[in-house]
Amino acid sequence: MYPIQIGNYDFKRIYLWLQYSDKLPFFTEVVIEVFYPNNMQADGLVMFNHGFLIGFDPFFFPKQLLSKITNQDTPLFEVNPSWYYNYSQAAIDNNWALAFVTTVHQQIDGMPWTDFGGSPRPGQAAYAAASYLIRYGATHKYNDQKAVKAFQFLKPASATSKAGLSKGNRVLFAGHSVGGAHAQAAATGFANLRDIGGKNFTPYDPVFYNREVTPDHTPPLSKWAPEQMADPVGVLQLSPVDGAGGKIFPVFAPGMKPYRQKLAELKIPNLMVVGNCDSACLTTASNPPAWSATDSNNQYAQMTPAGKESWGAVCMVEDGGHCGYLLHRNDLCKMADAQPNKLAGCKDATVWQAGEAEFHFTNELMRRSIDQLTSDKPKIDSFDDWKGCELVSWLSDETSDKQGISLVKFADGRYVHFAH
Repeated sequence: MYPIQIGNYDFKRIYLWLQYSDKLPFFTEVVIEVFYPNNMQADGLVMFNHGFLIGFDPFFFPKQLLSKITNQDTPLFEVNPSWYYNYSQAAIDNNWALAFVTTVHQQIDGMPWTDFGGSPRPGQAAYAAASYLIRYGATHKYNDQKAVKAFQFLKPASATSKAGLSKGNRVLFAGHSVGGAHAQAAATGFANLRDIGGKNFTPYDPVFYNREVTPDHTPPLSKWAPEQMADPVGVLQLSPVDGAGGKIFPVFAPGMKPYRQKLAELKIPNLMVVGNCDSACLTTASNPPAWSATDSNNQYAQMTPAGKESWGAVCMVEDGGHCGYLLHRNDLCKMADAQPNKLAGCKDATVWQAGEAEFHFTNELMRRSIDQLTSDKPKIDSFDDWKGCELVSWLSDETSDKQGISLVKFADGRYVHFAH
């Protein structure tokens, strides 16, 4: 599609085929939605993995076949995660690009739009998509140098600031629900995705195709120069859900535990946000739950094990459920908020809904998460820098403007919990 101009930004959808490893015949369709400054000088990129808001479409395969015959858009364009997670203002305020990745999940071929969680493949796809945007820009014509030059929207790596932060491949990985867990995997970077994937039956050295029938494709990621690949500089997880699919398809949904364990070793800002009434991520609906005050088997604990100086942090939204992060209501996501009374103190709670104050809080959270990574801010080099940065200070300040929501205090009396 041609870019749609919205003020000083352009919006575009890119359709590609991804082969997870150039040595194995595992393919998936990929659509990338990207929102970028039209002066082609973005300071960084947010890559967002959406939640399980798409659901089963019994007409997907007929639509897919019809689109090929009639040369119409792929039905994956109908997923449109940017409609639900419209954090564009956060990107605009910081001169960053914002992208969303949607795939036909290999996990369940019969339900190609539904992701029950637990498969690292969408996280692998997110990292590959971010790297593609860095190298080739907002075009599917990766083998057309003129198109690549015209659509590369990230500021060149040579345009460094005195803080040394204006590298053209900086990526903040973020996600909601199962996408939050996928972001955990993506944020570990290429070497870890390849190493862990190779040990867990999900080999990873991806190539992209812009057609289904011709052999032309990009080089495998292992052949790219470091500056052409995504450099994770942070991870933001909104109510991450993991492993639910593993209860039904354990071979295809082993969960993100090894990636969380690797995150414990990485020195990048790492923030998890949960709602105190979110039964989708705080109960066994997620395997394991995102966070728990009493049970050590949870995602946060796996990211912050004893003996590691993990940068993992967590905050909890009062009356927060699973769908308040969204701008627009989605019926499938709404099902995740059907049983908030499973959690203590939520029987009579009025849980935040899509488009309400929690969405505006999330937009501000995203804005501040990007802002702390900008070139005019002190570089976050140490755990103490991260713990004392403006983002954490804003969350920790009871009097700060959080767009109408409140945070819940943890047992240590703080609004942001660190494991050490």
